Amino acid sequence: MTRRDFVLISAPCGALAALAACRSGGPSLVETRAHSESSSAPDTVLNPLTPPRSGQIPVAFVISEGTVEIDLAGPWEVFKDVMVPSRGRTMEEQMPFRLYTVAENTTSRKTAGGLKITPDYTFANAPAPKVIVIPAQNGTSDVMLEWIRTASRHADVTMSVCTGAFILAKTGLLSGKAATTHHGEYQEFAMQFPDIQVKRGVRFVEAGNVATSGGLSSGIDLALREVERYFGHKVAADTAYNMEYQGQGWMNAGANAVYAKAAVSTDEHPLCPVCSMEVDRATAPTSVYKGKTYYFCSGAHKAAFDAAPEKWL
Repeated sequence: MTRRDFVLISAPCGALAALAACRSGGPSLVETRAHSESSSAPDTVLNPLTPPRSGQIPVAFVISEGTVEIDLAGPWEVFKDVMVPSRGRTMEEQMPFRLYTVAENTTSRKTAGGLKITPDYTFANAPAPKVIVIPAQNGTSDVMLEWIRTASRHADVTMSVCTGAFILAKTGLLSGKAATTHHGEYQEFAMQFPDIQVKRGVRFVEAGNVATSGGLSSGIDLALREVERYFGHKVAADTAYNMEYQGQGWMNAGANAVYAKAAVSTDEHPLCPVCSMEVDRATAPTSVYKGKTYYFCSGAHKAAFDAAPEKWL
């Protein structure tokens, strides 16, 4: 279903819902919406971005094998659902973002969950983006990294979701800056990229024209934040409302504070010392170091630990 179809179909439904609410004595649709937009909304937007006066803003999603679905679909849904009526009369004019996927080639590839995606463009022929989104994924290449570096020079923002931060860090664009990633990867990220200041317990971090989000659903918040930078708080709030997304992280990056403190491994609930994932003592790979047994989520993390135990402890 296209956005145009959705609007045409949902408009009469919305009117009926509002009418039913009024007849039942409950709050109307307008009253409910007004209540959701609290008076605490900021008067001004920090670090605003300037949208073009006309035309759409191209948003490129960089993908490869093993792309994590929500890292792609979450921000995609946000940008797709933005509508700014004041930009024009037609649906196309009112929908300010143009979305596409880009990869090393246009061969279909599977996401982490098994969905097949056929990229729209290759790195050789993709349109120049103003927003670049880098989801978590398995693949990377010199061609991908160079495209991100080059495209970022003329982009308004280059953003990563979850462990897409590792790819962004490999480009050098995060060097000397603050960033975040999935909470299970804070330690490894910090060790791989000591020149990057890792921010724990935040939904996202903005650093100039680059931005990073925490894991998975955090990408929705970062995308809403970028919408706010382009078009203001109300447009972002309307987008979240229409998505039925009630998360507040896009207005408060500190909403991930629960992840700021590292989880503690216990004998009853052992955690992988590399990624802090809880593991099953009966089946997990193990290593003994200085008389203590450590349990791992995978053979790869066991190997990483065995190579240099002290740095993980």
